[in-house]
Amino acid sequence: MKYDIIETKERVGADNDRAAQVLRESLREKNIFFINLMASPGAGKTTLLSRTIQALQSKYRIGVMEADVDSSVDAETISALGVKVIQLHSGGLCHMDADMTARGIDAFDLSDIDILFLENIGNLVCPAEFDVGSEKRVMILSVPEGDDKPLKYPLMFQVSDIVLVNKIDALPVFDFNKTAFEQNVHLRHPGMPVLYISAKTGEGFDAWLEWLTDEASRVCKPAENDRKEG
Repeated sequence: MKYDIIETKERVGADNDRAAQVLRESLREKNIFFINLMASPGAGKTTLLSRTIQALQSKYRIGVMEADVDSSVDAETISALGVKVIQLHSGGLCHMDADMTARGIDAFDLSDIDILFLENIGNLVCPAEFDVGSEKRVMILSVPEGDDKPLKYPLMFQVSDIVLVNKIDALPVFDFNKTAFEQNVHLRHPGMPVLYISAKTGEGFDAWLEWLTDEASRVCKPAENDRKEG
């Protein structure tokens, strides 16, 4: 008896990629720069996002989607900064996909957003497998996690556009080799930018903001949205 074999993971991935591309093109047409932030739990995503918002919100209209399995802790933190934020609950899933993200985006008034952030669910495996329709994928690694992570989680580093090494204020107390880390990163993704920052102290943040605003300028024009103080 003959039978067909259907690779379900491949089919799901292809469907998601198509949906992600449709979402990406739709946001580009609206001049919205969409960023997917990915990291392990505790790497400092929310602290980095908070400092980034504070640095940019006078020029850009910012929206944030906070994705978690449960709770609204991060959404409450970001909401206190005065930007538009929604909380997404994954219902136990370890990632966001394009359809889930699109449903979250539908909750915004997109005519009032220049930069949209997704703080993805915290882990280094599942989020790397699903394109959410973002313009750029930003991977955050904290110093305490170690310099060997590109070897253990290759896909995360292959699909990201930049790596931010956070918590560099902790370098004196951890065995983190910058040279080894960069070699490991470029083994997975040759030429990918690696920036060293501290979201807590602000060290190295200017380089991150420069990269971000340069990339955003290809999609949206902040000069048209400057806000007056007060």
